[in-house]
Amino acid sequence: MELEDWKPSLATMGLVNAGKGIFPRVEGEESHKPKADADQHVPVEVVAQRAVEQLKLPRPLIRMSPREDLAQVVHVPTWMWVERKTWGPVTSSAAVNGVRVTATARPRAAVWSMGEGGSVVCRGPGTPYSDRFAPKAASPDCGYTYERASVSVPDRAFRVSVRVIWDVEWEGGGRSGVVPGLVMTAERRLVVDEVQAVVTH
Repeated sequence: MELEDWKPSLATMGLVNAGKGIFPRVEGEESHKPKADADQHVPVEVVAQRAVEQLKLPRPLIRMSPREDLAQVVHVPTWMWVERKTWGPVTSSAAVNGVRVTATARPRAAVWSMGEGGSVVCRGPGTPYSDRFAPKAASPDCGYTYERASVSVPDRAFRVSVRVIWDVEWEGGGRSGVVPGLVMTAERRLVVDEVQAVVTH
């Protein structure tokens, strides 16, 4: 879900999802008509919705080793990570008629689509490559090894994308809840070459 597309309804944001989210489904209760508490003029859930909608989740920035603007090499490990500044808690608050709710989003996983049919699920942002690792070492937590070159695909490059999945916890007005599975994405072209060995006599 792109950041500029963020003006969704509760249903499209996943706030109402099989009893999960900020409107838990209770037997005998009409979940689509939350009741205001006796001492409040606005339902807490409405304020929570506003706090969630105001979250400004960062778009992930794709980084790789070898560098993402250079060619990757078949059978050589590619390291992937997202910039640390795009991976961390994001908080937003909303207040209506004395009811204040704070929503905090945290990234849960990065799902990479590598363009040749493979995918990788990373439980964190990934580890940037540095000289302390061997030149042909694989990433300890977020890597991929291409099995074929991109020469035969359109533009001679694979389309690589990453989807960062966020979960939101909110609290306020004596209530709390969870909104799972908000997504921010990024993609780029990636050239993959096959290096031929040169035999000399």
